[in-house]
Amino acid sequence: MQNQTNLIVNNHYNQLKNNEIFNISVLVLNINTRQVLTYVGNSKTTRINQKDVDVIDKPRSTGSILKPFLYTAMLDSGDLLPNMLVADVPTNFGSYHPENFDKKYAGAISAKLALSKSLNVPTVRMLQSFGLEKFHDYLQKLELRDLKKDPNYYGLTLALGGAESNLWDLCKSYASMASTVNHYSENSSRYFKNEFCEPTFYADQKIDFGEKSSEKIIFDAASIYLTFESLKDVNRPNADQNWEFFDASKQIAWKTGTSFGFRDAWAIGTTKDYVVGVWVGNADGEGRPGLVGVQAAAPILFDVFDKLPNSTWFEKPFDEMTEIEICAQSGYRATQNCEDKSLEFVQNAGLKAAPCPYHVLVNVDASENYQVNTSCEQLENIKQKSWFVLPPLMEYYYKDKNPFYKPLPKFRNDCLGAAKNAMKFIYPTEKSTIFLPKNFDGKKNELVLKVAHANSEAILYWYVDSKYLGSTKELHEFGVDLNTGNYLISATDNFGNEIHQQITVKE
Repeated sequence: MQNQTNLIVNNHYNQLKNNEIFNISVLVLNINTRQVLTYVGNSKTTRINQKDVDVIDKPRSTGSILKPFLYTAMLDSGDLLPNMLVADVPTNFGSYHPENFDKKYAGAISAKLALSKSLNVPTVRMLQSFGLEKFHDYLQKLELRDLKKDPNYYGLTLALGGAESNLWDLCKSYASMASTVNHYSENSSRYFKNEFCEPTFYADQKIDFGEKSSEKIIFDAASIYLTFESLKDVNRPNADQNWEFFDASKQIAWKTGTSFGFRDAWAIGTTKDYVVGVWVGNADGEGRPGLVGVQAAAPILFDVFDKLPNSTWFEKPFDEMTEIEICAQSGYRATQNCEDKSLEFVQNAGLKAAPCPYHVLVNVDASENYQVNTSCEQLENIKQKSWFVLPPLMEYYYKDKNPFYKPLPKFRNDCLGAAKNAMKFIYPTEKSTIFLPKNFDGKKNELVLKVAHANSEAILYWYVDSKYLGSTKELHEFGVDLNTGNYLISATDNFGNEIHQQITVKE
């Protein structure tokens, strides 16, 4: 296996060096024995390109490779269910403005799909709601040795590459998680206390996994299993012809990562029996175009897995799971308002997850084209119907990608009624700093204001520091000339709703 991996690394090195990418490291672990099967500390490069540096234990920016740990932690704590919708909308946290790799937004997306697509915005929003300190505490329990600073040092970038780790610790953690699921099934629903241990280089050394316990060690087996199920569904990129050695019959839970500036490309995958970890980059930290996990590291990962024996998939840890009704549209625990429900096994901690917040009962007329109330319709003619309603900003992006989404119908003209909390700023975001450049004529560009409104026929009135600006319909968008300084942007509609946003304008 070592010789075969050396050959794989050498073949990929000969391709990557043409893009001035010179260093590769690969680690393969046997999950059951926790023995090192393959250890490639570096590619067969030149001395000037640091051929003698063992990269496996060196701290590197993690990119997205820590996202599965956040996902598992939130499942373990009961804050998340796999198909639960999470917001994927333009987001600001002070001066921090996370973006997805493709610069696009889905509005709302299941947590499972957000993980498999490695979306940054939902991840940061999930981390913010879960708690930075809680996630940092989980990572500390995994004993990632390069995580030396307090949570506030990393901030919300912790799950996106703001922290450093090394291939050894990451592969060790994935192997321990896989082994947790294996041992739970083998040991009549019990855990080993020393499950999260160091792997060994020695063929004659047997790992002592410690005593058995009914209590989880870090993550419960069901949360790990559901995470692997999500990672197994990661779409292989670039079509099958670029993965000529990949055996599609193999079930692999895998994740890639790319650090800021294209300096580090990661790929780590696990089956029931083996963990393979790959790092690609330059040991001196130089970034290169195309140095991304899915292009540079993942092909090596699958080439190595192709040389390993096939594994069966993990057994479902039923004793850590409960079958409950899930809302098919929102992924939350189903309520009586959810019409389309499905039975799914979730982690036991998920029993305390929130019920579906997006299905509401609305009063509509017989045609279901208008909302009505007793001010305009006889009570016997009013039909009560469950409706799937997303907040305005989520809805604005969601409906473009989901053509069957039906926005909440407007009130009939003869009815007295109005939607509350019906609008949300798209741009600018709260407390953001806006830089307005000058055009070629030397004139300063205008600030474009955007608001999403649930009612397409609402009239919106704009104010800057209480100065009236104008009104538009549908997506309310127009430019306004502002000088440098601090402003309070306000918008009100003809139903009495009002929103505000504080911004700073600079040239």
